[in-house]
Amino acid sequence: MFTIIAVIGKNLELGKNGSLIWHLPNDLKFFKEKTTGHKVFMGRNTYLSLPKKLPNREHFVLTDCQIEDSDGIVIITDLDEFVKKYKDVEEEIFVIGGAMVYSEMLPYSQKMYLTEVDMCCNDASVYFPKFDKEKYIRKELYSNEDYGIKYKHVEYIKK
Repeated sequence: MFTIIAVIGKNLELGKNGSLIWHLPNDLKFFKEKTTGHKVFMGRNTYLSLPKKLPNREHFVLTDCQIEDSDGIVIITDLDEFVKKYKDVEEEIFVIGGAMVYSEMLPYSQKMYLTEVDMCCNDASVYFPKFDKEKYIRKELYSNEDYGIKYKHVEYIKK
């Protein structure tokens, strides 16, 4: 089962200049709590933006390029094959970015954890794909605030 996890602004902003827009320590804890012990699936740029491999998670990286220090990483070159192989497994596989990967995986994901930031970023360079909220059951898990930035952790489950 594929589960998307992302931080988005009011206008679906995801990132700016190759990194996250907002630094939210409590959201990073939420991300770690949800993804630890699971497979994480991402694009090459997302992988390269990580400070290091995420501990206690199996990394799957979608790319057609070589990645230096790819020990312990499963390189995925064919998205359709990956989806066929893993779409019906019971294990939760977290889709962690970037924008293109979110867009490609949205139709196959049964659940999303979106951290909805109560702010806009007018100079964002990448955006989360638009999705029909009517096709999901929305459940607010809890509200939080870091450095004066308010946000909610929201679970969306496909109807």
